[in-house]
Amino acid sequence: MEGDIRKVLVILGSPRKKGNSAALALRAAEGARAGGAQIEIVDLARLDIRPCTACDMCTKGTGEFCNIRDDMQAIYPKLVGADALLLASPVYWFTYSGQLKVFIDRWYGAWNTQPKFLKGKPVGIILAYGDEDVDKSGVFNAIHTFESMFSFLGAPIAGIVHGSLSDPGDAEKDVRLMQAAYELGKKLA
Repeated sequence: MEGDIRKVLVILGSPRKKGNSAALALRAAEGARAGGAQIEIVDLARLDIRPCTACDMCTKGTGEFCNIRDDMQAIYPKLVGADALLLASPVYWFTYSGQLKVFIDRWYGAWNTQPKFLKGKPVGIILAYGDEDVDKSGVFNAIHTFESMFSFLGAPIAGIVHGSLSDPGDAEKDVRLMQAAYELGKKLA
């Protein structure tokens, strides 16, 4: 960490510019900022991030994260340099969004180049889903995937905020969820 200022990287994984997961993530960013953190927000849907091609160039010891020349190249240093991470996504087809999945798959390059790139860094997770039944919504599948992944990477999950939010704007109407997101942001700071 630079001085006492913690860098929190906020990743928006929704294709909707003003979706519910994004609204909750922005509220969490406010909480982190109020806690003294420096915030950077990355909106995956507005970037060109292509899927991993399994070329394994990142395993060759060149020091390069990935040879795919897309917007991920600019995100790797931010990911490695962050002190904390916040991932926000809607739940689509029983797990997090495709935008977030492609982004996370590209961590393979970071992990092969710097295996401890997230070790010890707290992670916050925000998930919005349409079905009111948490079992049928798929949110538990997404949470389980995050738990397994971050356990493997040695990154503690600082908290998970999730809720049934169907229509754009529903998040802002849910005072409890907005407050939980704010507190998660403060915790990451």
